[in-house]
Amino acid sequence: MTPPSLTYVGGPTALLEVGGARLLTDPTFDPPGAEYRAGSYVLRKTQGPALALDALGRIDTVLLSHDHHFDNLDGSGRALLTRVPRVLAPHAAAARLGGTAVGLDPWETTELSGPGRPLRVTATPARHGPAHLDRGPVIGFVLEAADAAPIYVSGDTVWYEGMAEVARRFPVGTAILFMGAAKVAAVGPWPLTLTTSDAVEAARAFANATIVPLHFEGWEHFSETRADVEEAFRQAGLSSRLRWPEPGRPILLGKQSHS
Repeated sequence: MTPPSLTYVGGPTALLEVGGARLLTDPTFDPPGAEYRAGSYVLRKTQGPALALDALGRIDTVLLSHDHHFDNLDGSGRALLTRVPRVLAPHAAAARLGGTAVGLDPWETTELSGPGRPLRVTATPARHGPAHLDRGPVIGFVLEAADAAPIYVSGDTVWYEGMAEVARRFPVGTAILFMGAAKVAAVGPWPLTLTTSDAVEAARAFANATIVPLHFEGWEHFSETRADVEEAFRQAGLSSRLRWPEPGRPILLGKQSHS
């Protein structure tokens, strides 16, 4: 069977091909320069997608970590949801979206059938910021296919006990981590997604996983860069664990030894 692959589109958006299924994470396809007002703050997009939506081909399922922030679901991404066979999302998001959206609670599992063997998808816990600041329900995902190590997609989360429990439950081979330490001044000084130190802790917990950063660029509200991530992993002696996807080009997600 063909090994799983990932094609980085931009921001939180990547095409995953696993067990014959084609899955898209948090779809964002609007052009750069777009602005989105949400209450007292504005999110600004600084980079467009590396691939146009039409260039991706068939999409079987969208893995939507949450629907209520524009940097995870912009206008073009929302329009896409009406045209795909299935959208997996938190229950609250699925209720708002309707259509083909299916709601999942953390640890709830579903199976996707397709041209290959069934693909098992488990929703995982996520906390989009510090414990005292509720940014609305978010989930991540673990994908399990025959003859491949589980793939973890963190969604927007900080490092906390729920994420550590994912590492204990699944022998993850690839951890796709949403980084960038997103901050929104109107919300406060707290990072809302993984910081570099969070990402290092996650890499240590997912001890046998290749770490693929996602959602670390393309939006003005990220407070840490690729260079910051690389330096933190270098200082931790974990540089060999990082795998940076090149925009628009697929990479294989096979097993990899780390020293």
